[in-house]
Amino acid sequence: MSSKLPLLISGLFLASLTLTAQEKATAKFGNVTEKDFETKVYSIDSNANAVVIADIGHSAIEGNTKGWFSLVYKHYKRVHVLNKNGYDVANISISLYADGDAEEELNKLKAVTYNLENGKVVETKLDVKSSVFKDKISKNRVVKKFTFPNVKEGSIIEYEYTITSDFLQNLQPWEFQGAYPRLWSEYNLSLPEFLGYVFLTQGYKKYDINEKKFRMEGFTIIDNRGVGASERYQFNANVIDNRWVIKSVPALKEESFTSTIDNHIAKIEFQLSEYRQPLTYRNIMGSWPKLANDLMEAEFFGKPVTKDNGWLKDVVRPLTEGVTGNKNKAQKVYNYVRDNFTCTDHSDLFVEQTLKNLLKSKSGTVSEINLLLTAMLKYADIDADPVILSTRSNGMTYAMYPLITQYNYVIARTVIDGKAIYLDASEPRLGFGHLPVRCYNGHARIINKTADPIELVSDSLIERKNTSVFVINDDKGNIVGSMMQTPGYYESLSLRDRIKEKGKDQLVTDIKKAFGHEMVVSNFVVDSLDKYEEVLGIKYDFDFTEEKEDIIYLNPMFGEGYKENPFKSAERSYPVEMPYGFDETYTLQMDIPTGYVVDELPQSIVVKLNEENEGMFEYRISQSGSGISFRSRIRISRAYFLPEEYEMLREFFNLVVKKQAEQIVFKKKK
Repeated sequence: MSSKLPLLISGLFLASLTLTAQEKATAKFGNVTEKDFETKVYSIDSNANAVVIADIGHSAIEGNTKGWFSLVYKHYKRVHVLNKNGYDVANISISLYADGDAEEELNKLKAVTYNLENGKVVETKLDVKSSVFKDKISKNRVVKKFTFPNVKEGSIIEYEYTITSDFLQNLQPWEFQGAYPRLWSEYNLSLPEFLGYVFLTQGYKKYDINEKKFRMEGFTIIDNRGVGASERYQFNANVIDNRWVIKSVPALKEESFTSTIDNHIAKIEFQLSEYRQPLTYRNIMGSWPKLANDLMEAEFFGKPVTKDNGWLKDVVRPLTEGVTGNKNKAQKVYNYVRDNFTCTDHSDLFVEQTLKNLLKSKSGTVSEINLLLTAMLKYADIDADPVILSTRSNGMTYAMYPLITQYNYVIARTVIDGKAIYLDASEPRLGFGHLPVRCYNGHARIINKTADPIELVSDSLIERKNTSVFVINDDKGNIVGSMMQTPGYYESLSLRDRIKEKGKDQLVTDIKKAFGHEMVVSNFVVDSLDKYEEVLGIKYDFDFTEEKEDIIYLNPMFGEGYKENPFKSAERSYPVEMPYGFDETYTLQMDIPTGYVVDELPQSIVVKLNEENEGMFEYRISQSGSGISFRSRIRISRAYFLPEEYEMLREFFNLVVKKQAEQIVFKKKK
């Protein structure tokens, strides 16, 4: 075999159970009968707006005429549209990879809408030539789109197509699950042993069929690219036919406290790892240190940080001159970048403009801003490195494999007095040493010689909020009070942004609305508004303006309680991913209104979340003479909960919502 042919594969397959299963999907393209329209409601989900009858994919490797191999992917799908709320399934987007002039090819596209009219099946075919549109999303991504014609309530739609790709790294992934229930979801992969891929699987559904068969196949490669006669190469190789099927897959819908639903969809992905015999061996995936070194040598990432940046002198020296201690210097540099640059994109890994140009434009992506920050820290002789990570909305990464495509964010790390400090200058009011919540998504990598892994986990964050309310009777017998509150750090950050955008008056309006009583707010003060490393301090006085009735109903939480359970669904098949743990304490000291007595007082309770005491709810209330003392505390000490713990969380917050809604009843003295 010619040495012109590069070579690769070592199959890092995840262990899988091999089963023998002959069961096949019954749906075939064009075979739609009157009987297929009979079902109006499917038992898998009686509320579904559409149901995927069959979704079947097949990928294989073939020799091509360019002296190498191509991926051939075939996809077939049939969907029953049950009502107008399911019409969006008729809008199809097919993503294609592009690199310069080379682009994956979409061909053999067929799409048909079937309707039952007067007892007969009527077909409406898509006009492929005039109804398929092409959008260039980025330099590497093209999307071809179309909408099924003549879709009505009750329509059945189906389509099939083939994608031929010369990019072996783009072996098509497969999602067994999505926004609509799927009766049959199947993926087939015929993989020759001379190409090695890592299999990455996720999800909570077990395969109904997990089958692996071995066979021998002949491969022919023709090289027509030379000026002379074409060269032909033929050889036999072992091929593994993989087949995965999941039946009756429920829809997966995003619920509260989900970083991204993509983390939990049942799916399988592939990453090219190596070429194997009879190809010339080559390790494609590499290692983390190699990837980190390549990144630091790349003009689109690390080179602008490490090269001689003498032009930074005029910026860095005035910031650090006369400042003692590396921490103080680092904070000066950080504050300058944070306060003078606008982030245009919070999902970006590489630089597209020079750092020198960024310094002039004052506008750039998160990677450009934080790589500039890293370069400035280095120029100030402060130890600093870039860190790459995947944000919560972008999905989790596989720490073992150096797969750069999984990452979408850059921050900076500095080590001062032996302590690591992580910095993100892309947020205008974020304090030194703090990161946005979106960065806490587990595994991240420091891009240095050793490519050290780090874990940024939401379980490490605790939001502590304290609220104190005092209510008294004034000289005229009116109910007046004062509120003092210190929100947690991230709530403080959010409030700073709200105040910057809408002003303090809107915050006062929101507070009055939450109170649940007619009231006047005065002496409203927000402390530490410009001290971004600190939490806010909120203080105000209030007067109730409502006429006093014979009976007064008063909620002692004064608008600070949970109004509804954040966990509404009866069941949940994937984890709860809160952005942080929290500890919220609320206290109230109040006089019994003049001329009234306590008629009803809620009962005190203390409840633990679990035996490990990883959460608790305390509700204590008592009357002593003419005063009432009240304390409510909710503590959840971790942010991540497994699906089997969901019912525990849901019942816990059901109790919290119910209890915090209870009211004190005051009755006018006779």
